[in-house]
Amino acid sequence: MSGFQKVALAALVFVVMLIFVGAIVRVSGAGMGCPDWPKCYGQYIPPMSVEELDTSLLDIDKFKEKAEKHGRDPDAITEESIVAEFNAVHTWTEFINRLFSLPIGIFTMLTFIMSLWWLKKRPAVTIGAFLAVLLVGINAWMGAKIVYSGLRPGTITTHMALAILLMCVQTFVVWAAAEKKWAIKYSSSGNTLRWVAVTAFLFILLEGVMGSQVREVTDALKKSHGNAPRIEWVAELEHTWMYLVHRSFSWVVLLSAIAFYVLSGQKREGGRGWHEHVILGIVLAQMVLGLVLSQVGILAVVQVLHIGLSSILACVFFHWLLGAFNREKTA
Repeated sequence: MSGFQKVALAALVFVVMLIFVGAIVRVSGAGMGCPDWPKCYGQYIPPMSVEELDTSLLDIDKFKEKAEKHGRDPDAITEESIVAEFNAVHTWTEFINRLFSLPIGIFTMLTFIMSLWWLKKRPAVTIGAFLAVLLVGINAWMGAKIVYSGLRPGTITTHMALAILLMCVQTFVVWAAAEKKWAIKYSSSGNTLRWVAVTAFLFILLEGVMGSQVREVTDALKKSHGNAPRIEWVAELEHTWMYLVHRSFSWVVLLSAIAFYVLSGQKREGGRGWHEHVILGIVLAQMVLGLVLSQVGILAVVQVLHIGLSSILACVFFHWLLGAFNREKTA
């Protein structure tokens, strides 16, 4: 890989890592660990304990404006109430989540600057790098909106969808900057394979969107059933149509992934590569994790793996599609 590709890949890796960290924030209920933005409790480095919390640095007016927007009595927001809600574990969990965004911004901007060398040779690389910068900026803005919306439903799903789009763009930049772009060779009847792959990929994206909306419901359940056994959350989820559709649609995803895997062995020259094995492996792992969530309970560690693996699956599958649509059919 060239130096440029390594920088672009570093940006992508940090986005994947941030999705895992963000998943930890969500399942731990630490999403409001830093109730203000870009500072955290009025400080660039948040306090380690409530005793270190400097209330003189708090912008109480902003806290009151935020409370009023969400139907809370702004007069109830005082220095004392803010101190009472302070949770050091949640604060530092959310703060670490924010720290991971720094290398993403640095490497993404560096990728764009370096991509200017490709402007005449391969303008698509520069355009992709610029789009990545734009998406990082939008996601940063969305992060602030999420904080000030009080984790309003819909904002988190949008945030996740934009992150997946960002990873796809970054994957394209890494792939397109190769001296000889990677391509998949397949037989003259390989078009069937390509379009089965596109269908499976779209199914995976749709399942991911529904899964994110289900996780918004579990966020609400954590607030209302925090001390209850997590298996009881499943009973609550089964009363929501989104959860039932998400659970049932997972079988459609599995069948499409199996069809893709079988056709790859038949149509791809040289047989299946690591992409196909990883794609089917992650889909199977997601099915197992889904069964654990539905039969054992909404376990935090399983939720994190479920969210994180979906991002890796999207990257790998999109990279495969780039290779599949980058060549002319061979006889």
